[in-house]
Formats: sequence, structure tokens, C-alpha cells
Amino acid sequence: MSGEAIALPDDAARHLKVVRPRAGEEVELFDGHGRTRRCRWDGRRLVADGPATTFPAPQTELVLFACVTKGSRWDWTIEKAVELGATRIVPVISDRCIVRLPAAERAAKADRWRRIAADAARQSDAVWLPEVLAAVDFPEALDLVKSCGRVFAGALCKPPPPPIWNEVASVADRAVPSLGIFVGPEGDFTPEELRALLEVATPVSFGPTILRAETAAIFGLSVLAAARGRWT
Repeated sequence: MSGEAIALPDDAARHLKVVRPRAGEEVELFDGHGRTRRCRWDGRRLVADGPATTFPAPQTELVLFACVTKGSRWDWTIEKAVELGATRIVPVISDRCIVRLPAAERAAKADRWRRIAADAARQSDAVWLPEVLAAVDFPEALDLVKSCGRVFAGALCKPPPPPIWNEVASVADRAVPSLGIFVGPEGDFTPEELRALLEVATPVSFGPTILRAETAAIFGLSVLAAARGRWT
């Protein structure tokens, strides 16, 4: 109902203080599940300026399986994945990851990553927040891959695999509920990990140069996002 006061959760209230709207300025709220609502700041509080608008969920989910990189590089990866419309982000700890996360710390880290995702959504006007999982070990990540419709793995193997776009285009006319990209750590997969991954994922090439781990993650996700946009 228009004119009703809107109560914000703590994180959104803090964000509003940072934005510092002027009296009469419009603010758009979102719940992370496809609903938005136009509001107005009256100088003391937010008041509704109309009914909520609901946006449908994407028909094809985009899943990022990425080995966790150091510090700000991983934060950056989460931000860009949100901007590109990722549906799910699966942080992976593999044998050659520089980052090692004890099991007792993973829930707290995941909470922080979800806050980064929410901030990125506010900045980019994303109406759907991705599910950000707590970090999983490589074998558990493979189990999650099996539940995804089609997953492409950035793989340095011989002979070189086909370019990613060629492989993604091959599924363009199929009803695929979810697409995923799986990228390794700074030191790449171990031979054993690569063999196990290629049993459940399609190997692809990202081009003639070797990309940093965080670049590969966003490059691969960009191709999937472009394909989803084309199908839609």
C-alpha cells in the first residue's frame, strides 16, 4: 500500500545511511528473490510509493564452481559473478589452492561472502541474489556438478579442448535448466583432480593465453551469461 512506512533489515539500513538520500528522493528496494518496490525518503523514513513488482526467475540457472583465490581477488570474483547474473556460487578448496579454510571457519566466511554479494546486487540493480555456498572440498564439489544440467571445465589438457563458445553453442537449442563453469586454483588442478572432473564435466579452452584464476572464472561465466541472454 502506498504511503506505508518501510522497515529495513540492519544491513540495508546501514547502506541507506551511506547513500544519504535527500528528502523526496526515490529509492528502489529489492528482496533478492525477484521482488522490487519503489519508495520515497521523506526526510526521516522510507515510505512506499506503490505496489511491489515481481520479476520472473531466469529460465536457465548459471552456476559458478570456482576454487577460492586470495583475499580481494575472491571478493572481486563474487562481485562480478553477481553482476553477470550467477544463480549459484560454489567456492571450492582443491589440493593446490593457496587459500586453506578450516571447516570451523567456513560458515563465517560464507556469511561475509553473502554480504559482498548483496552489496554487489544493490550496486548493479540485480533483483535476484545468487545462492552463495560455504566452501566445499573438491570431491564434494564434484557431487554438486553431477546435479547441474551441463558443466564446462576450464582445462589445460592435451590435446587442447574446443573453445568454450563452440561447446556452449552446441546446447543452445536444448532445454537445459542449469549451466555451470568450473575453474581451478592459481596452481591449476592436480592430474588426479582433472581426471575426476572430466568424468562429469565438458573440457573447454579459454583461448591461447593462460588466464589468472579469477579472470578465467568471470570469462567463463560471461560466455554462459551471453548464451543465456541469446536464448532468452
